[in-house]
Amino acid sequence: MKPRIKKISVLGSTGSIGVNTLKIAEQFPDRLKVVGLAAGRNLALLARQAKKFRPARIAVGDPALIPALRSKLKGKRVEILAGMEGLVSLARDPEADEIVLSVSGSIGLRPALAALRAGKQLALANKEALVMGGELLMKASRGLGDSLIPIDSEHSALFQLLEGKKPAEIRRLFLTASGGPFLHRSPRSLSRVTPEEALFHPVWKMGRKVSIDSATLMNKGLEVIEAHYLFRTEPERLKVLIHPQGRVHALLELKDGAVLGHLGIPDMRIPIAYALSYPERLPLRLPALSLPELKGLTFLEAEPRRFPALRLAYSALAAGGTMPAVLSIANENAVEAFLARRILFPRIVELVARVLDARKENPAAGIEAIAAAETWARRETEAIIHRWR
Repeated sequence: MKPRIKKISVLGSTGSIGVNTLKIAEQFPDRLKVVGLAAGRNLALLARQAKKFRPARIAVGDPALIPALRSKLKGKRVEILAGMEGLVSLARDPEADEIVLSVSGSIGLRPALAALRAGKQLALANKEALVMGGELLMKASRGLGDSLIPIDSEHSALFQLLEGKKPAEIRRLFLTASGGPFLHRSPRSLSRVTPEEALFHPVWKMGRKVSIDSATLMNKGLEVIEAHYLFRTEPERLKVLIHPQGRVHALLELKDGAVLGHLGIPDMRIPIAYALSYPERLPLRLPALSLPELKGLTFLEAEPRRFPALRLAYSALAAGGTMPAVLSIANENAVEAFLARRILFPRIVELVARVLDARKENPAAGIEAIAAAETWARRETEAIIHRWR
């Protein structure tokens, strides 16, 4: 019996996750059909994708870009949407079975909620959506089975390791981190780090923001918050290990002392494909992990003094409410400031810490409270940068 073709919409189609998602769709046309695409400002690539996959609807980040995109698609029958309304509309599209959400930053929360509330399966590669609105997303996904499937390699690994396990069997969950490009650099030398150096990741090929987050280890702090919501796990049972080789993506410690690991080559097409085909697996044309060629697997403690971003993430998670949203937005702005050469690399985490310290109110994380916290955090971040200058 032939499997049913799954119709997917890819929000963030021109980023690294989106591009890899479309590679998988191209490899398995009998399993996957692209019915929607959304991108920010990369009109040239979005137009090429639209011509190849012929979706009925596409969206671009700014309404002002619609005429230029339409001219690139002259003669093509496609509905063009724009902005947040476009993202939300594609997330709710009745034609789509599954939404792949790989847009970067805080703009992912509203389309994520829209997809789940519309009963879609959501393949989530946007950290900020869960960090800012974890309770909202998990509430929206309840009663829908496995409607929220993580794409992040570490969370995909834990998702797979936890299958069939009872909560009472679990002792601890371990997320691994490569340590980024500056693992062996002295803290004193980091003030000389350039954006180009910070964007060069030793293991993974990723987008600009997540690459910087990996260099500060804020990436792993955000992932701890994600894991808390995804797997309903207390923060004290969520641990981070530095694993420079990047072959063990997560570890699961059971109550009898057994430790299960998820290994694989560092290629995002593996977790993407699993999210698209779950609970089945697709036969990807990728090189196998050669265990005999591994020269050793090492694991180090992620020391809070060495990686203060982790401490900030655990603190924001403990505070709850809108504090994780403030953490996420402050970090987003700090990364943008560093990439624009407005602040030095060590000041990314310092800036986030100062914004968190300045927050005097912490309401429950409803959608309006999150939006207000976002506005406040952006203003406060800019105010601190201005005082520094």
